Amino acid sequence: MSDKSSIRWIPRTGLSLAAATLTGIVALYIALVAFGNITDFGTNQQFVRHVLAMDTTFKDPDLMGRAITSRRWQDAAYMGIIAWETLTALVLAGGTALWFLGMRRRRGIARARLVSTVGLLMLLLLFGAGFLAIGGEWFAMWQSKSWNGLEAATRNVTLAGIALLVVHATGASGAGGTAKE
Repeated sequence: MSDKSSIRWIPRTGLSLAAATLTGIVALYIALVAFGNITDFGTNQQFVRHVLAMDTTFKDPDLMGRAITSRRWQDAAYMGIIAWETLTALVLAGGTALWFLGMRRRRGIARARLVSTVGLLMLLLLFGAGFLAIGGEWFAMWQSKSWNGLEAATRNVTLAGIALLVVHATGASGAGGTAKE
């Protein structure tokens, strides 16, 4: 390996290591969230029920028609959230493994980037679309003092967004190689 090629490999490895690490952190985080929701089912079940029922909002008559008060539908939504979290954790764990395999072999980074992107987008959909947009605005979660998950959702969107930027920085010209990897 010439000096020139080894110098170009250092930034690629550094960014790939950062992408692998961030993807792994997010995978661990969402796996623990899913595990917590499965093993302590009732805690966040109550959160979902209150948000969907809109029973701690300002109870504006123009908005209350959006409320979902059926326990069956509330619990179905909660189980859907847990399934999505679990699937997201698995995809991100796979992405993490692909990063480390790709760095070891010095190829295959494009596949790691793709799988990580899918997992991170899944997380953004859950917390950005699901909690911020649908929970926060449609079900007026922002109005609740006791059942408001907007701050936590914002942290999750921020973490996933930063990880997504780093994952794609590895594909930037000269920094992480190209799809040929």
